[in-house]
Amino acid sequence: MLRLLIDTSVWLDIARRRDGQQIIVPIRVLFFQGKLDLLVPSIILDEFERNRPRAEAAATDSVRERFRLLKQDLKEYGDGEAQAWIAEIAHQVPFISAQALQNFSEISELLSHGRRLEPGIKEHRAVVERALEKKAPFHLNKNSVADALLMELFLTALAEPAGSSDCHVFATSNYQDFSVVNGDRRNPHPDFDSVFSDEQRTNYAYGVDGLVAVLAKRLGEMYEELAEEVAFLDEPPRSLAQILELHKELYDRIWYIHSRGSDTPDGQINPKYDEGLRKSIEQGRSRIESKYEASSLLPEGDYEWGFLNGKMAALEWLLGDELNDPEWYRY
Repeated sequence: MLRLLIDTSVWLDIARRRDGQQIIVPIRVLFFQGKLDLLVPSIILDEFERNRPRAEAAATDSVRERFRLLKQDLKEYGDGEAQAWIAEIAHQVPFISAQALQNFSEISELLSHGRRLEPGIKEHRAVVERALEKKAPFHLNKNSVADALLMELFLTALAEPAGSSDCHVFATSNYQDFSVVNGDRRNPHPDFDSVFSDEQRTNYAYGVDGLVAVLAKRLGEMYEELAEEVAFLDEPPRSLAQILELHKELYDRIWYIHSRGSDTPDGQINPKYDEGLRKSIEQGRSRIESKYEASSLLPEGDYEWGFLNGKMAALEWLLGDELNDPEWYRY
């Protein structure tokens, strides 16, 4: 069992990252599968929720501000092609902002399900002793009580009965309080050497990259496969032009199938139609047959037909229609 105590600083860094879902999703899945344990001191939960509104605003405002400045420059110096590019980027900005907010929301929910750790008399006494001896994180001239409590709660969890393969991980981006002074930040402060002396039982992970490295090392394919499954979320969203192009193709295909619905058994257009309608159908079919592979125009069964209509409904919803609007059945 991998038992993770992830500091607020790391959670906030994960939330801000574009590839945050590649870390959040595997942790969530493996946690609910019982493959890892999340140790959540109440201090971390409170700090995350306290910092969340400011961090969310900063993440979304940053995206909008970068776009605003770029838009301003392109309007001043760009040509017609630049204006089209501006419109395309404007389509993608809401997707990017929403993705950042999703990270914060999912982390908050994950923390609420973790194993809560509350400091007691034992932990508070240990913090006082650490402060009197000027041991990290009290080696600096600042209030480090909250950070010291995190380490004492980690030590309490470490002292609990554990299996031979259990490993406790302390992950933080707070190098000033926890990492070696003026050295490699990936190494803990010497005052914590006794805590992390046995790499089979404990790991010190610096920052998001350090945490990812530990997850990959300890969980192997279980973690890497889950991360790879959501890697597509890091790709930029489809452009508006691509969406409209696919919508046009689906419209053509669905119209073509419908136009064949009342054909005669030998494949001729219904003779009951007037000449104008018959000519219009013939022209429409000819255009579509010349554009797409003829063998792919007719569905092989109900599943393929339903899937085609489902894709059309999803695209129309993306373009502003309502999924419960029966009008999309007009195709």
